[in-house]
Amino acid sequence: MKAAIAEAREAASVGEVPVGAVVYRDGTVVARAHNESVARRDPTAHAELLAVQRALDQLQTDRLNDCTLYVTLEPCAQCAGAIVLAKVGRVVFGAYDPKAGMAGSVGDLLRHPRLNHRVEVVGGVEADACGEALQVFFRAQR
Repeated sequence: MKAAIAEAREAASVGEVPVGAVVYRDGTVVARAHNESVARRDPTAHAELLAVQRALDQLQTDRLNDCTLYVTLEPCAQCAGAIVLAKVGRVVFGAYDPKAGMAGSVGDLLRHPRLNHRVEVVGGVEADACGEALQVFFRAQR
């Protein structure tokens, strides 16, 4: 999670919402990313989506079933959908997102029983550190 938090800090330093994501496989970082929505002028350029895309490219595959995605914020519907489609094996996230989280807060797309892939999910890891970065960022925006 520390690597994902470092990515979130990088996002904040360039004016992005501080969310970071890192994909690991066999204890090695395969891909990392932070939000790039502002820089790309693309509201879909979320950390998780970018990290998953980079991992798929790096590993030259269409499945990440043997990978773990660490992300500082509970994935939204878009990112949860991408995670399921890429068949990520495990997601570990920090702060819960009561307004948009799709790993248990608003819904649970990652473990939906009707989908063909269910992700192992661990939430609340380093939640205080992850949530604090978001609170500081949004306080400064107001």
